Amino acid sequence: MTEQITLLERCWYLSPPWGLEIPRLGVNLWERVYLRASRTFGYCSGFGWSKGEWVYFIEFENDVILATKDEILATGRIEPNTVRNPAYVIGDRVMLVSNPPTTKQRLVLGVQVADSAWYYLVEWRSPTLVPTSIICDRFSLVREKDLVRVNV
Repeated sequence: MTEQITLLERCWYLSPPWGLEIPRLGVNLWERVYLRASRTFGYCSGFGWSKGEWVYFIEFENDVILATKDEILATGRIEPNTVRNPAYVIGDRVMLVSNPPTTKQRLVLGVQVADSAWYYLVEWRSPTLVPTSIICDRFSLVREKDLVRVNV
């Protein structure tokens, strides 16, 4: 539970390099949530920043669906899990291993667990470059071994 509070606190202070403030998370990792549309329960296996808001990855009946804060209700009940804690959390500064050393730092803007492994959402293309309406053109989900921590 302590790690979850840390994630929430870090999100509050996170400000991407382009000057926007990211609001607090509404749901913790592994928290049981109520899905309003299907009137059933699932649990949060990750979240990411998309189009100016948090999008939550909700595991439900052996599938993962994306939901915004308005589509779910948090229960405050954390589900037990066997997956170790993520190596990076929202707001950590990282660099992609495959890029040359001159490449700029990136922020971790999302985490998701899939098949007992963590994946991290990082922005690989600045929003100040060619604007696009497709979120996939700017963000990428990468594995832990593809990232290196930047110490500030």
